[in-house]
Amino acid sequence: MIRSLLAGRRWTSLRLRLLVVFALVALTAAVSASGIAYWLNREAVLTRVQEAALGDFRQEMQNRAAALPADPTPEELQRTAELMAGSSPGYSVLLVQEGKDNRQMYGAAGPDNFRLTDVPKSLQNAVNDRQKTTAANDAEYHVYWQRTKPRGNPYLVGGTRIVGGGPTGYMYKSLAQERDDLNALAWSLTIATILALLGSALLAQAAARTVLKPVQRLGDAARRLGEGELDHRLDVSGTDELADLSRTFNKTAEALEKKVADMSAREESSRRFVADMSHELRTPLTALTAVAEVLEEEVDDLDPMIAPAVTLVVSETRRLNDLVENLMEVTRFDAGTARLVLDDVNVADQVTACIDARAWLDAVELDAGRDIVARLDPRRLDVILANLIGNALKHGGSPVRVSVTVEGDWLVIAVQDNGPGIPEEVLPHVFDRFYKASASRPKSDGSGLGLSIAVENAHIHGGDITAANVPGGGALFTLRLPVDVGKAITGDLDA
Repeated sequence: MIRSLLAGRRWTSLRLRLLVVFALVALTAAVSASGIAYWLNREAVLTRVQEAALGDFRQEMQNRAAALPADPTPEELQRTAELMAGSSPGYSVLLVQEGKDNRQMYGAAGPDNFRLTDVPKSLQNAVNDRQKTTAANDAEYHVYWQRTKPRGNPYLVGGTRIVGGGPTGYMYKSLAQERDDLNALAWSLTIATILALLGSALLAQAAARTVLKPVQRLGDAARRLGEGELDHRLDVSGTDELADLSRTFNKTAEALEKKVADMSAREESSRRFVADMSHELRTPLTALTAVAEVLEEEVDDLDPMIAPAVTLVVSETRRLNDLVENLMEVTRFDAGTARLVLDDVNVADQVTACIDARAWLDAVELDAGRDIVARLDPRRLDVILANLIGNALKHGGSPVRVSVTVEGDWLVIAVQDNGPGIPEEVLPHVFDRFYKASASRPKSDGSGLGLSIAVENAHIHGGDITAANVPGGGALFTLRLPVDVGKAITGDLDA
């Protein structure tokens, strides 16, 4: 039963600690009560038997041994011992008399083979010790007793001597029956202690269930709240501390739900504003882009004073167009509407196409096997590669080395530049949106969204991008994507 109660319980759990405390208290109380009861019963039983045997022995010594003549014969001594043992409550008698020739005579009777050698020397000396009579002591000899265990069996040995030269008498009573009764009592108290311990375990389990059930419900509610079920509430009953805690939890959950709803509404409004603004900007930007392309074709024929302004307008128009496209892409990620269009892609060909489309062939070194095929979204892979390689060329230095390998179920694309590297204080923020507005590169002509869009595209594939510095110099961006994105995403959903 104890094993079933402890099954699956951590040693630090509150339920187990409560169970152990109950068990220790019950064990201490039961052992203490049993020990006191056993000691009291033992003393009562032994005292009763001892007083009865010694009292009867004293009376027999006064009535029979004292009636013997001054120089009894061995037959008289033996007959007196038999009479004393026959009327005794189960003890043996030994009478010792010193004769005229200084020879000791013995008279022994009773259920035990009782001899003078069975009497401890200390008891013999105490019995034969003649004391002076005083006002406080009116007898020269007294009855003395001692408990012994010859051959492992408990006995009560008592002795006294008749005043005036009479015989010395000893009694020898077995305490085996009392020992058996006390052993039976000890077993009974042990069983009662075990039952009390089991009962305390059951009571502790019931108390733990009663006390900890509200705590468990509170823990489950907190877990569900952390999983996003902000409308979950606890049923509150009673006026105890746990009920107050449940009410506090409900109030906190209600306030949290309201605050999250307000934040979600504001965030949705912001996303909608950015999306609407980006959408509204596309129409005039299309017209501006067309005009900019025309102006760019005629820039050589324009007045030298006007040409720089036209060039600036063309570059800023293209930059604004890129910014709007990036904002719309970010809005799709934030709204959760970004979707993958998976296809089997030869990674080396895809990287080569990305580099060739942007005229980077002279500045990029590619190390990729022609047999590496992965199932992913080619458009989004192109966006990731364009941002990583473009960032390396712009902020690092050529040549930029791109390596493609497969590690187990993962496609690993490493982009390393030949620049000074990324400052350590900047590394944790390289994927933050608009981080280019920080002091690290305030005059960059990028939008500050390229790397954040790249990492979002990696995440939607189930992968990630990390940034680090190479010991020999230069920055290293590592893209890790599942070789089969569709299979990886399905596995995540199943998990």
